[in-house]
Amino acid sequence: MIWDLHCHFSNFDGVTVEQNMVKMLATGDRLGIDKFCIYLGFDRAHDPTPQQIVDANDAVLRALDHWRDRAFGFVYLNPNHLELSLREFDRCVRDGPMVGVKLWVAKRCTEPELDPIVERAAALNAVIFQHTWAKTTGNLPGESTPQDLAVLAARHPQMPMICGHTGGDWEIGIRAIRDSPLISIDLAGSDPTAGFTEMAVRELGADRVIYGSDAGGRSFATQLGKVLGADITEQERQKILGANLKRMMTPILTAKGML
Repeated sequence: MIWDLHCHFSNFDGVTVEQNMVKMLATGDRLGIDKFCIYLGFDRAHDPTPQQIVDANDAVLRALDHWRDRAFGFVYLNPNHLELSLREFDRCVRDGPMVGVKLWVAKRCTEPELDPIVERAAALNAVIFQHTWAKTTGNLPGESTPQDLAVLAARHPQMPMICGHTGGDWEIGIRAIRDSPLISIDLAGSDPTAGFTEMAVRELGADRVIYGSDAGGRSFATQLGKVLGADITEQERQKILGANLKRMMTPILTAKGML
């Protein structure tokens, strides 16, 4: 069982949601990927306007109309537009088919505007997925680090969260969230260097490590290689490839009759 935590419509060469989903599924099928978590649309603005937020979520809803058996949707929110974001959460998650929240670059997750979003997600057991990065050249305005996510998690100690990309610089990222027991890491989006998965399992335990690809920005194959080529046990490998994400999502999937 392989569930891919981290997929986008971009770079699949189609011009519509439907064309890109067909290409995503066909490529993933060749590698045995069973489920795809999708979020963001075609407009990748770092600080999206209310209309851009709605458009991005509408694109995901279009995909779910046809491929709900293969895809899970996360609602894309921008805390700089908090009231709109809470309405979008209700539209897409509470009253719609989505099961998680995607937070990207617009506002660092240490800020108080994140709290109402986390609380709304916690009430429905929706997954919180926060992009993080630790750039040596400096992060974008509003871009969170793994250290920032640890601060947010401390304010919401009962809420599981996912550290997107493990901050890119994964040796720093793993250490930054090590003492936050409900933060899991996402393997997606960095180069498939040796040792990433092994360090994550050693420092966090296999239960807190989740496979994701960041496709179509990255290839499924190279990102799967981080797990398939890692020097870990087969039981640990199966947890990372799908069992951990399924466990995290089981409460909301069950409530929605999707599992």
